[in-house]
Amino acid sequence: MIKIKKYAAIDIGSNAMRLLIANVIEEENKPTQFNKSHLIRVPIRLGQDAFTVGEISEESAERMVKAMKAFKLLMDVYQVEQYSACATSAMREAYNGKDLVEEIAKKTGINIDIIEGKTEAAIIANSDLESFIKNDGHYLYVDVGGGSTEFTLFSNGKQIVSKSFKNGTVRLLNNMVTESVWQEIEKWIKTHTADLSNVEIIGSGGNINKIFKMSGKTNDKPLTQTYLVQRFKYLNSLSYEERIYTLGLNTDRADVIIPAIKIYVNAMKWSNAKHIYVPKIGLSDGIVKAMYYKNTKITINKIL
Repeated sequence: MIKIKKYAAIDIGSNAMRLLIANVIEEENKPTQFNKSHLIRVPIRLGQDAFTVGEISEESAERMVKAMKAFKLLMDVYQVEQYSACATSAMREAYNGKDLVEEIAKKTGINIDIIEGKTEAAIIANSDLESFIKNDGHYLYVDVGGGSTEFTLFSNGKQIVSKSFKNGTVRLLNNMVTESVWQEIEKWIKTHTADLSNVEIIGSGGNINKIFKMSGKTNDKPLTQTYLVQRFKYLNSLSYEERIYTLGLNTDRADVIIPAIKIYVNAMKWSNAKHIYVPKIGLSDGIVKAMYYKNTKITINKIL
């Protein structure tokens, strides 16, 4: 007997908002399958407001409400049974973040959890990381967002330590990451990987996914630090408009992709990692699994 449930995850990031609709397939005596059905991404850069002036602007709030209404309609159309919506650093830091959450609940019926960095890292750990982690290996998982980057260290099949830093692509674009933050990250990575040999990076986030796609490699093959440095130099040599026209990057990707590479390259350098694997997983994937296993404190909502 096979049961198929439809779950939805809404990830409200600092650079974009995503709606993931997934099929959760249960079959007796077999592992539950989590299959992505649809992924919709809306480029509303909430971090531009939150990190520079401390609030979500009226224009961004209006676009956000419209996007959430669209997400609600799509969940209805796809007959989603339950969903969870999580907002990260931009909504955490905007002084009107909680007010906006209440406004969205009234206007769209969608309930949003504003989650802390530690919770975000725990949710991401719910995703399909286990399929990439060998019991005798050491891995530094790096999830780069617009407002923050989450680092999680795995060793011999177990999660050792995790930390979130206020260093993300939108912050870097606005020159809001001090040298002391970089030094703190460097110290953290070096301290926790000093006694580990052959550390490998697992990268997630829209920017590394795009870089990986541009490389033409198959999913089981990693990128090297040398390749990332070369891509950094190449992309940096192009103007913003050239990155859009020549490479076909979206307008909201063409600027943040460069600071994102900088974070990944530094993580590789400070952990002495030679390779970075890109499994195309992220917060929305983790939210679906967190809902199913109920092992992370997020609000699970039923579609009325």
